Amino acid sequence: MTDQAAPARPVRILLVDDQPLLRTGFRMVLGAEEDLDIVAEAGDGVEAVDLSRRLLPDVVLMDIRMPRMDGVAATRAIVEAKLPVRVLILTTFDLDEYVVGALRAGASGFLAKDVPAEDLVAAIRTVAAGDAVVAPRILKRLLDRFAGVLPDPAAGPPKTLGGLTEREREVLGQVARGLSNAEIARELSVSETTIKTHVGHVLTKLGLRDRVQAVVLAYESGLVRPRG
Repeated sequence: MTDQAAPARPVRILLVDDQPLLRTGFRMVLGAEEDLDIVAEAGDGVEAVDLSRRLLPDVVLMDIRMPRMDGVAATRAIVEAKLPVRVLILTTFDLDEYVVGALRAGASGFLAKDVPAEDLVAAIRTVAAGDAVVAPRILKRLLDRFAGVLPDPAAGPPKTLGGLTEREREVLGQVARGLSNAEIARELSVSETTIKTHVGHVLTKLGLRDRVQAVVLAYESGLVRPRG
């Protein structure tokens, strides 16, 4: 008799949006997936923070513009509470100025609300696995547009990049410019595995959760500058 691996636990999701109709739509899409489990819904940021503390979902699908507490403030509260919860922002507009604030607050990425169902499902799985879902080029466009005009008043001095090797700084700069691991590997004439290793070292040394935060830090530290 052979041993069988236990089935993976479903990804537990908290839906947060102030429009019940939209929540119903998301529930219909996500409820059809065997590996996704919607554990609760919230209509504003206050509820989202409370339910995140009590239920500890794996992923929070977070709207930005909501009453009582918006998605940026809710994301910041969840991250600052050091909950084992990752936040995926949903927004009506790809280039919403609040998205940069949400990324700075610790969100793991963002998607437009009209994203195809299969992309939404894939993004949730990616975030639950510990990665980010914002395509580097999309993040670059956001930062090019907003990073110079949205200083974070709560932020202290930028984290130093001094602990990185020259190659790690080079890789971080390429990531911030929107290149994928494969593209960086071709640019530097090394293997993609080597680049993945460098990116991992960068995240560890800088105390960052994912690639999204690495790109934000690259801009905020001045390693890469947004266009004027």
